[in-house]
Amino acid sequence: MSGPFPKAEARSAEFEAVAVPHLRDLYRAALAFFRNPAEAEDVIQEVYVEAWRSFSRFEPGTNCRAWLYKILMHKASHHRRHWFRRMKQAQLDEPLVNTLQAQPEIPATLTDAELLSALGRLPEAYRAILLLADVEEFSYKEIAAMQEIPIGTVMSRLSRARAALRRELGSDGNADGSFAKRTGA
Repeated sequence: MSGPFPKAEARSAEFEAVAVPHLRDLYRAALAFFRNPAEAEDVIQEVYVEAWRSFSRFEPGTNCRAWLYKILMHKASHHRRHWFRRMKQAQLDEPLVNTLQAQPEIPATLTDAELLSALGRLPEAYRAILLLADVEEFSYKEIAAMQEIPIGTVMSRLSRARAALRRELGSDGNADGSFAKRTGA
């Protein structure tokens, strides 16, 4: 019996060919977002379950990596909303200034752990945009689609994220604002 959908085996093979190769990158991004391996694994599992369920709507020949990251952004947003519901209102109202800790200067030998720690102290919205732009190298347009925000908001958040990261590291950083080139990330 043939129908509008390919056989389950062909669908499975196609999914494995186009979606599974991005698993490591997605996990790395989820780990950077959540800073908790167990939570990152849970979210990635949800991402791939959702991707499998909606794979019939994926358009072959389009950017599967961007499609998976969009699903990741939705799942991360869901997890954030759930977490915020459990927080006290006072914690939500804490000013951004009080959450940033400036360091006097960047050490001569900046380690990956130090950079990740500084990145982890950034607000989630800034961290997500910074990772997508400077580490994963998505375009502003792709990030805007993933985050479902205007391109101008992407550019503004990215600028603020880079400035906040420079403050966290205690310097103006690279001239182009990118930390990915400096660390090889």
